[in-house]
Amino acid sequence: MALSDYNLSGEQKRNLAHFASIVRLAQADGIISEGEEKLLKRLANRFHILEEKYNDILNSPEDYPMHAPHNYNERIEHLYDLAKMVFADGEAKGEEAQVLRKICIGLGFPLDNVEKVTDEAIHLILNNNDLDDFTKSIKQVNKI
Repeated sequence: MALSDYNLSGEQKRNLAHFASIVRLAQADGIISEGEEKLLKRLANRFHILEEKYNDILNSPEDYPMHAPHNYNERIEHLYDLAKMVFADGEAKGEEAQVLRKICIGLGFPLDNVEKVTDEAIHLILNNNDLDDFTKSIKQVNKI
């Protein structure tokens, strides 16, 4: 992490960490496809990540530790972004699903329910559900 990262707000740090998680997922199969790259650029723009920081994260996403949001709805929104990355290249690979499961654990989903949550997230994205439908369905699967 660069010295300039110490002056970031909490929200900016969370956005960088979330973006780094998405990059790790995109890189899980060893390449970043054109679709994944488009999604990464769109998310970088949404998170106000400048090109230099974007390139730093692409080169070393592991330098940005995951910060799970405290708010349950934010956790689901992060899962939505991550699940979309799994299918950004038009297919889901086993490595990507495994990384998504690990990230679900990092987001704070219960260990005994991570597989159901991950499978449901993938199913919902395959069926082009929007964030509202995604949120409702994940809450049904992950009754807490």
